[in-house]
Amino acid sequence: MTGATGWHAPDDLVGRYTDGSLPDADAWSLEKHLESCGDCAARVSRAAREGVAGVVLAEVRSAVLDAAGAAPVSAPDRVRAVGGRLGRVLWAAGPAVRGAWTGAVVLVAVGAVALAYGAGFGGAKPLLLALAPAVPLAGVALSYGRHADPLHEIAAASPSGGLRLLLTRTAAVLALSVPLLTVAGLLLPSAPPRLPEAPAAAAWLLPGLALTLASLLLSGYVGCRIATAVVGGGWLLALAAPVLAAGGMAPTASGAGSTARLTHQLDLYFTGAGHQGGWAAAAVLCALLLAARRTAYDRLETM
Repeated sequence: MTGATGWHAPDDLVGRYTDGSLPDADAWSLEKHLESCGDCAARVSRAAREGVAGVVLAEVRSAVLDAAGAAPVSAPDRVRAVGGRLGRVLWAAGPAVRGAWTGAVVLVAVGAVALAYGAGFGGAKPLLLALAPAVPLAGVALSYGRHADPLHEIAAASPSGGLRLLLTRTAAVLALSVPLLTVAGLLLPSAPPRLPEAPAAAAWLLPGLALTLASLLLSGYVGCRIATAVVGGGWLLALAAPVLAAGGMAPTASGAGSTARLTHQLDLYFTGAGHQGGWAAAAVLCALLLAARRTAYDRLETM
């Protein structure tokens, strides 16, 4: 496979890279090229093995093989190996997925169902739909950055440590939160007759995707934590402010008034092809801007 421009690294450049004499800026440029050029990557690997570093690499490889053992691998061992690889993939997917955030997502989903069926709370569905778009944002904030990842400096300094890693971990967050929250919404009962019907259980998906992409885009300017706090806080404020400002409708003892106002706000944001089309357009726009600014995410140690 050749590079995107058809250019290949000269032999002297490869040699200086493998012996460590290449300036950092040129080394980073070459590493980026190696991601898309298999021929140059193979040449660099061969040069590293044949150079001074090759002896060290051979010793490390031998030590790893000795520690792993050379005995034939049995069927149970293969099963455990597959589980180990899966565990490593999940570990790399994101600190949030393997941390307390997963329990928080489960708590939100199970708590909404428990409120609806155990406590008879008719506003469980609109409350869940209001929180659902902000839940992935919290996962993104906990998936990238020195505050969340003990290997952040190493990951951020690697050629794939920018937008690619951020998107990978965001996908892991969405893969966990979307099914759980959507299924919980489907399990919730319809609103009592005295309350307006909440939007469909899947109505939050496009808004949630658009808000997540917006937070990633803003992360390129202010970092993950601030970006997700601004976008998530803005979303919750956009829902809560009109509900709190409607003081003319005093809530009843059962909270029916507050639930009705929240449901009305959700209808304004979620219901109808026009609103969903607007969220879809916002998601596409954010994705295009992310692609246009992809180089700004390379080695974002400050995120």
